[in-house]
Amino acid sequence: MNSDHIGGLHLGSRSCMMPQRRDLMSEPESNRPKRGKQKLSPLGNSSRKDDSANAAEIKKAPGPIAPTKAESALLPPFAGVSPNEIFVPQSKKECWDAADQIFAAGIGGFDTEAKPIFRVGQKCDGPHVVQFALTDRAFIFQLQHQECEKVVADLIASHEVLKVGFGLRNDHKQIRARLGISLNHVLDLDQIFKKMGYRGQIGVRGAIAVLLNQGFKKSKSITTSNWALPKLSPKQLRYAANDAFAALKIMETLEENGHL
Repeated sequence: MNSDHIGGLHLGSRSCMMPQRRDLMSEPESNRPKRGKQKLSPLGNSSRKDDSANAAEIKKAPGPIAPTKAESALLPPFAGVSPNEIFVPQSKKECWDAADQIFAAGIGGFDTEAKPIFRVGQKCDGPHVVQFALTDRAFIFQLQHQECEKVVADLIASHEVLKVGFGLRNDHKQIRARLGISLNHVLDLDQIFKKMGYRGQIGVRGAIAVLLNQGFKKSKSITTSNWALPKLSPKQLRYAANDAFAALKIMETLEENGHL
């Protein structure tokens, strides 16, 4: 944060000048200044303290924060990707056709979903779903299909496709544990907002509110649903698709605003 405050001690010109000797001699004894070391006036001390306090306040000034969940809920809703443009490839041909479109785009919104853990000590064997979104469509890969797992592994490890998302560190850990590969060539939007001065992890909901002035609804019941099901519900598919789709839209807006 820039400040127009200039620190330091500000004394008036009269405080910095000594009276001439003839003035002292001509003045009555009661009006003459007392000899000895003069002290700074209370105003001078106060000014110095105020300067220090203001400098500390400026130095510690917190960065901006995203609107709260309640505040963002009042905003116009984020439309997201059309349900007719959400694809769930299963066969080998469908998986590779989807991969070809993602490779051709060279960039995609990215996220993963895993079946939640409710018992202490239970090990997560996710991700169970990996989603990629382009500018007008989304692909939901269920890793229970062997054909999908091979295609997704190629996409994840590829340096030719930029994966854009939020909080990708956790995704990386799960991917390495399940697929034995690294998540390469990523843009973690949390880090971009951190550089912009935002405190903590802003997340997709907060980013949509800040950049697009729209509300991004995330249902906890869907978030904690079973992502390992053989067939995902329409609500699950839309949730997964929009997580990835929103990340791509946020990146595009950041780029338009000169933050990338």
